[in-house]
Amino acid sequence: MNEISYVVVFPNIFSRNKIPLLITNIKKILKIKNQQFKSVKRDNDIILVDANDPVFASSAINLLFGIEKIAIARKIKNDFQNIVSEITSTGGNLLLKGERFLVRVEGASKGFLPKDVEISATSNIIEKKQNLGAHPGTDENYDKLLYSYLTKNNAYVCIFSDKGNGGIPYESQKQKTICAIYDELSAVSCFETIKQGNDVKIIVCYRQKSDLMNLAKITSQILPRLAQDIVELEFFEIKIRPTGMKNYLIYVNSVLEIMLQYSNNRVSMSLSSLIFSSDFIDNSLMRVFGKKKTPIMPLAGVDSNLFEDAKEIGLERNLKKLENIISINSNEVPIYAKKEVENALKTKKRISVKVGPNNVHDILDSF
Repeated sequence: MNEISYVVVFPNIFSRNKIPLLITNIKKILKIKNQQFKSVKRDNDIILVDANDPVFASSAINLLFGIEKIAIARKIKNDFQNIVSEITSTGGNLLLKGERFLVRVEGASKGFLPKDVEISATSNIIEKKQNLGAHPGTDENYDKLLYSYLTKNNAYVCIFSDKGNGGIPYESQKQKTICAIYDELSAVSCFETIKQGNDVKIIVCYRQKSDLMNLAKITSQILPRLAQDIVELEFFEIKIRPTGMKNYLIYVNSVLEIMLQYSNNRVSMSLSSLIFSSDFIDNSLMRVFGKKKTPIMPLAGVDSNLFEDAKEIGLERNLKKLENIISINSNEVPIYAKKEVENALKTKKRISVKVGPNNVHDILDSF
């Protein structure tokens, strides 16, 4: 049997017609993360990565969108006896004493059903690993999943698997979208904008210098999703009081006004009808349309998943701030602060960031 471990990438249903683009993004992220690999190729509906270090490579790849799940697996021939034997061997190595296990086999089979493999491998593990006291579980109740996937010619017996981020591959939409990060909600919105396949131009807006550290940390978590080695950011200081609901709405409108100064035709707006009033959203949309631009609202279909996205970009400690923003209760539609926006445009600072572990320091040192 081939004992080489591969990284196996499972595109989600929305990405199966975009696999070549996903392969391109995988190669980019591996190079950015300095992960050596021999090949990245397609095997039917999955992507097979032959990497020098499958553990670190899988971690890097799982920053990308368009992935249902990612696994580290053994590759063998699609043959009934081979598959059963490999699952039995792998299960014996992975299972701990007394654990409940579930054998799951999916994909293309020839001359047998995946269910036949599941039954045979389960029986073998029970018989040959009696000393473990391991016993089969159910779909709802198990300690360890022994997952295998079959392609036309090969079988992949997984020794580890992790859930992907969903979405579609970066740059699927073919157009560049202007996106602003100015607080926790806008960061999640930018994350969702990228998740929906948009190539983004990111600007960062802040009200006072003390905000920079937090915004730099948030932005640093988002940059690796872009599958770019160097990302150009632009910063603006908008001097609007940081307290009060009305001031916050003025701030949001002022950030939008800065975004509208860019030539980008598509504008990502950090708005949701679950948070902002219909009047406020309608007013913002009319301003974008008035500039003959296209508004993008990535938070439109996001509800409680908002908090999962926040955790994904490292905002566990900022969830209270996010809750405070979400608790907006105002029907006011204040206009943007014209003078403050004019002054903010004069503060524009452009920074080129090499994506890596020192992003936060690189950003702060530039100030």
